[in-house]
Amino acid sequence: MLNANKMDIVGHIYIAITIILTVYGQLVIKWQVVEMKTTSGGLSQKILFILSCFANPWILSGLAGAFFAAVAWMLAMTRFELSYAYPFTSLGFVGVTVFSMVFLHESLNLNTIVGTTFVIIGLIILSR
Repeated sequence: MLNANKMDIVGHIYIAITIILTVYGQLVIKWQVVEMKTTSGGLSQKILFILSCFANPWILSGLAGAFFAAVAWMLAMTRFELSYAYPFTSLGFVGVTVFSMVFLHESLNLNTIVGTTFVIIGLIILSR
């Protein structure tokens, strides 16, 4: 049965692992596909590009991160109701935004700042 106690530390650790691994996977995959510099060729070149992605150890680690994030999420679902736990996944958006600026040198604009702020405020409201 689901634990109604919102202070369930183990459950929150599972959620944190889910978020961390999801953010890791997104950043690593983006980093590597940009490094691989796909061509704008036809279908056969796109298929070769995708196949070469599956041979890239970094991309494989990003996919493994996504798999283990799903495992951690399943464990979190044994501890919380979905309506409580799911809003926390929005922290993935915040993490990707922040770390893509830091590590991938992506730009930040007013819309991103306002949107990210609303995500955080929404999470605070939903988690109470």
